[in-house]
Amino acid sequence: MTIKPQPITVFYDGACPRCVKDRHLYQRLAGRNGQDIIWFDITGQDRYLKNLAIDPQLALTELHLQLGDGSILSELDAYIVLMQRVNLLKPLAWLIALPVIRPLLAKLYHQRVLQRLKASGRI
Repeated sequence: MTIKPQPITVFYDGACPRCVKDRHLYQRLAGRNGQDIIWFDITGQDRYLKNLAIDPQLALTELHLQLGDGSILSELDAYIVLMQRVNLLKPLAWLIALPVIRPLLAKLYHQRVLQRLKASGRI
């Protein structure tokens, strides 16, 4: 018997072409495993995010997701949970979680996001 994963909600920046492209790529890779994922565009949803205790500005710079139990994960923790749901991405999730890789990747990720936001005039 296969245990179905709890649904999760992924908060993504729908005004970011790269974020939308990444979402579609993930959905393609996930196939049926992605059916329990709700994608929520954070554009114009500051009040809703604040009600979940998510800083809207931080939501632009870090991926956030909500687990089935209501808890919120962000940044690489969110990516790891998301990638663990796709067999092809599980090794990458494991790699990202390594203590040697994680801080370097987090720094690189933040630099790239800030460049994207500055280039689009959003910060």
